[in-house]
This record gives sequence, structure tokens and C-alpha cells, in this order.
Amino acid sequence: MLNLKGVHHIAIICSDYQRSKHFYTEILGLEILQEVFREERNSYKLDLALAGDYTIELFSFPDPPQRPSFPEACGLRHLAFRVDNIQEQILDLEKYGIKTEPIRVDESSNKQFTFFADPDGLPIELYED
Repeated sequence: MLNLKGVHHIAIICSDYQRSKHFYTEILGLEILQEVFREERNSYKLDLALAGDYTIELFSFPDPPQRPSFPEACGLRHLAFRVDNIQEQILDLEKYGIKTEPIRVDESSNKQFTFFADPDGLPIELYED
């Protein structure tokens, strides 16, 4: 058995770098650790932190294929963030014109959760902790 210590990071490829950079930093509030333009790949790599922990690598590549989300495709299903108050977070998202799904309740934990999408349609979950 492996001895995993935790998740190091999650890599996301976006179709519009500036739009996704704005979304993840200005709307979701992730902190920029490092931003690099890799000229040989015509690609940006943006390292983002959540609560001081390196969490997401945001990449841009020329003309990446779209990720099928509906119907859900095999592979990574969604990205989930813990929140204290789901209602407050939904109100904040609405200020940016971001719509969320109706709040649901997890049958096993009795906790509330909802989904919304990033600029490329990647499903993001808010889970009240």
C-alpha cells in the first residue's frame, strides 16, 4: 500500500486564461503564488493557494478540447470546497452573476451542498462543513 500524505494540487486547463484567472482569484479568492508564461508552449501556468496551501495549477493551452460535463463523463467529476455558511457563499456568487443549483442535503452526513460552474463549465461544489 502507498503512504500518501495528502493532495498536492489539482491541475485545471482553461480556454480563456484571463477570464479563469479572474474567476479563481477575484471571485473564489484564491491567492496567486506564482504566474509563469511558458513561451515554448504558448501557455500560462498559475499556481494558486487556498488558506495558504498550494491547491490549484491553472493552465492555458492554445485550443484545448472541451471537457464534457453534461452528461457527466468518466474521469474527474468535480472540485469541492468546504464552507462555513452555504447561504452566504451563494449570495456572494450571485453578486457576480453566477448561478448555483438548488441546495441539496447529503443523505449520509445531513450537510448542505450545492454546485455551480467555472468559466469552462467545470463543476464546482460548495459543501457546508
